[in-house]
Amino acid sequence: MTHHATIPLDQKRAGRGAVSNAVGRYERFSRRYEVDGWAEPGGGGADPARMLRTQTTLEVPRRVITYNRSPDLPFDRSINPYRGCEHGCIYCFARPSHAWLGLSAGLDFETRLVARPDAPMLLRDELRHRAYTPRTIAIGTNTDPYQPIEKTHEVTRGVLKVLRDFRHPVGIVTKGTLVERDIDILQNMARDGLVRVGISVTTLDPVLSRRLEPRAPSPKRRLATIAALSDAGIPVRIMTSPLIPGLTDHEMEAMLAAGRDAGAVAASWIMLRLPLEVAPLFKEWLAEHYPDRAGRVMGHVRDMHGGKDYDARWGQRMRGTGPYAEMVARRFDVAVRRLGLDRALPALRTDLFRAPAQKGDQLALF
Repeated sequence: MTHHATIPLDQKRAGRGAVSNAVGRYERFSRRYEVDGWAEPGGGGADPARMLRTQTTLEVPRRVITYNRSPDLPFDRSINPYRGCEHGCIYCFARPSHAWLGLSAGLDFETRLVARPDAPMLLRDELRHRAYTPRTIAIGTNTDPYQPIEKTHEVTRGVLKVLRDFRHPVGIVTKGTLVERDIDILQNMARDGLVRVGISVTTLDPVLSRRLEPRAPSPKRRLATIAALSDAGIPVRIMTSPLIPGLTDHEMEAMLAAGRDAGAVAASWIMLRLPLEVAPLFKEWLAEHYPDRAGRVMGHVRDMHGGKDYDARWGQRMRGTGPYAEMVARRFDVAVRRLGLDRALPALRTDLFRAPAQKGDQLALF
């Protein structure tokens, strides 16, 4: 039984990153698209591209803060307002998480999204718990908090309002320019040392960007977002992530310089990661868009992961090992020193944390 449902290329996939929609790894049966004739000329049916329209369902989670103990991450807790991501980045390491919903890491991940509108309310309750100890909460570590559906649902904005009210530190990672809408919140938090934002720039080539991340803002527009945040006094880090060997890594120095010129005060990088379903999806994408480079790209990837598409071990999964990975790391170190992006930023403050008064609280006596 096959576990690969490929959408015929004559059916429109405009604005989508994945080439296929293989069923989730926990599913017993495969799915396959069949042309039934209704969409053919004179058939009177709907355009087959309609099946790729974005669908959003709502979810009420039991908790909104997720905790981790990963030694590879600089934070121990995070919030993800959405499941799935309409940006459609083909390289996204979060794609396999859609299998937990019984959905595909391919086109389902980009088109069948989940919003959590009650997240702000749940967060307020969790922060009020007497055993809670504040540490920086990361937002956008799995799927983008400023993907297009945020404009409608405003879950991320609601979460930020709660964090502002509690004077709680937060780090945001995004490639969505909608973050500019929330400058009114972030600017005040930045004055108190409570927020930083990381903007991901994968390439400066608009054609490559549109193929890699079809519904994400253009590279030029993301650099403008760095400038807007920086002008508002919000510390911004440019994230040249992921670097794709043989495809985008040659742009690293140029991306760092562009980020610095736009106002970024720090930088970071991560090498391409291809866990679980991401590896076959990425290889399909390479075969369709860059068949002449596919062998070289995957050759470098395997060289950095002991001959495999991916090595999930702590300390290696983010950067890889071997001569090629070491060369990229050295190039990054040299570039950030030259550009002044290597300075350590002060830790976000936790000493300002306090639960705001609410109805029913006993008033303090003076």
